[in-house]
Amino acid sequence: MLRGAGNGQRLDILEWLRTPAAHFPPQRGADLVEDGVSPEALATKLGVSRAVARTHLDLLTGVGLLRAKKRGRRTYYRRDEYRIAEVSHYFEKGW
Repeated sequence: MLRGAGNGQRLDILEWLRTPAAHFPPQRGADLVEDGVSPEALATKLGVSRAVARTHLDLLTGVGLLRAKKRGRRTYYRRDEYRIAEVSHYFEKGW
């Protein structure tokens, strides 16, 4: 999941979403911490198209490291701290 050409960007996304208010400007209609960050904001920060950002977000959501939240017609993403801790625990044990 973290291998390949986009692994650095996916790690950046996970790191930025740890403290979203420190890395993203306020969003209209959604709280950065409670609701998450929009794909548009992540695409801008990464310097990639929305489609590329969505691919990273879909992958991270698919493996459970991010949670998607619909708010109106938009989707916002935030970290799933429980799942990240669970995965980290497996790697620490030599999984």
